[in-house]
Amino acid sequence: MQLHLSTWPEVETYLHHSQGIILPIGSTEQHGPTGLIGTDAICAETVAKGVGDATGALVGPTINVGMALHHTSFPGSISLRPSTLIALVQDYVKPLARAGFTRFFFINGHGGNIATLKAAFAETYALLADLQIPQSDQVRCRIANWFMCRSAYTLAKELYGQGEGSHATPSEVALTQYAYPDHIKHAPLDPPIAPAGYPIYGAADFRQHYPDGRMGSNPALATPEHGQRFYEAAVKELSTDYLAFLAAE
Repeated sequence: MQLHLSTWPEVETYLHHSQGIILPIGSTEQHGPTGLIGTDAICAETVAKGVGDATGALVGPTINVGMALHHTSFPGSISLRPSTLIALVQDYVKPLARAGFTRFFFINGHGGNIATLKAAFAETYALLADLQIPQSDQVRCRIANWFMCRSAYTLAKELYGQGEGSHATPSEVALTQYAYPDHIKHAPLDPPIAPAGYPIYGAADFRQHYPDGRMGSNPALATPEHGQRFYEAAVKELSTDYLAFLAAE
């Protein structure tokens, strides 16, 4: 069940039996010469829809732009400032909490969002309390990083070994190939496994040290068939996690 394809009476009926909602969040940023700029949002949205179907959860609109300032020296990358993303999360949660939602499960596809989301949750709890929104003390937010699922992580190491890397990875590229098989890209990768190990600072510094955008990865190893395996593994694991989140006090 997707929020944007539902009517308000349908959402009101849904709230009679569940107060949980899944919110996919990703990024719009470069993913090397063969990775789609929307990779992180595509992955989060694809997995979130699968979890929604498996659990009967309501799935909200995808937050497509995240905190990716260090990628903005590459054409096409877009980023929110951390303060903007914090405000956006507050503005998403506030009206939904007023309506009666108390469990917000953010399925995340971008590592750069993690720190900002944690800060956003802390500020959101304080905001809801200050506004004296009913049941504000029962609101809980959770980050679920699909790429950090034990099953997906184990599969990536099994399939790609050292070539998985940490950005523009074959695992995330494979998942986009599964979701959008008509948009598979090919380009020379030199070296096959990109450099790694340099810390992340500003955008110009990032591009200087990672000139094609990859970090320690070889996305040429990705296939749509691998992507289906990542999808099934992540959906299964995160469906269990979501139901446990709903049941927790």
